[in-house]
Amino acid sequence: MAATLVKKRSATATILLLLGAVYCLLPVLWVLVAASKSSDELFSTFTFTPSTHLFDNIADLSNYRDGLYWRWMANTALYAGFGALASTLVSAMAGFALAKFTFPGKSVVFNMVLAGVLVPGVILAIPQYLLLAKVGMTNTYWAVLLPSIISPYGIYLARIFAAAAIPNEVLEASRVDGAGDWRTFGTVVLPMMRSGLVTVFLFQFVAVWNNFMLPYIMLGDDKLFPVTVGLSGLLNQGASQPAMYTSVVTGALLSIVPLVALFLALQRYWQVDLASGAVKG
Repeated sequence: MAATLVKKRSATATILLLLGAVYCLLPVLWVLVAASKSSDELFSTFTFTPSTHLFDNIADLSNYRDGLYWRWMANTALYAGFGALASTLVSAMAGFALAKFTFPGKSVVFNMVLAGVLVPGVILAIPQYLLLAKVGMTNTYWAVLLPSIISPYGIYLARIFAAAAIPNEVLEASRVDGAGDWRTFGTVVLPMMRSGLVTVFLFQFVAVWNNFMLPYIMLGDDKLFPVTVGLSGLLNQGASQPAMYTSVVTGALLSIVPLVALFLALQRYWQVDLASGAVKG
């Protein structure tokens, strides 16, 4: 009876997971198929019937305004890469301090971080624009980079992970050996928080890569646009130039390739840490 119940539960869970996978992957499949069609085929053929124009569409997109799309991709890589790295470092330092140090106002600071997690980033876009406009930094790379450095959710994750992954005995042993706080943080804390910081980095990288509202408000020069804002402009042109719809779909397909590659490249860090934890246990 118990074995039968376990099998039924496993089958139900498998079916639910498969339905979830289909729900998530179906739009990606549509983008892949649509990017292979010409502008005439995009609206005249069956949705999931592939064609042979993918490389032609990529060439047309690359030729748009002397390769402006690849400028958008480079801008996005800069915003997401720098923003995620800086945010991960700040989150690691703040999370470690909140988890392992005692100082006046610690609970107040942590509660403010929790409040920041609950505030949608869209709400902060206008105040951030007004602040940066005061110092003349709008319509520059810094207008997108600076707001990306602080991530309340990243600080919260780093704090939780530091509290669980770093024993106090290790910190005490490091201090007994004569290491200062910064040396302890760089040589002891960061390696022990590696898998958690990879998670923080991925969350922030994806958030900045897909961010639309902040750069849309901050930037006016299309040479500074990330790919999200750039493709939105192409989509608006599609009302008068239907051929642009194909370029938008192709651009959307190319924009997810770096994200997939990043997830595949960093996945091994989770597997290594989980395996090493099992061995230590």
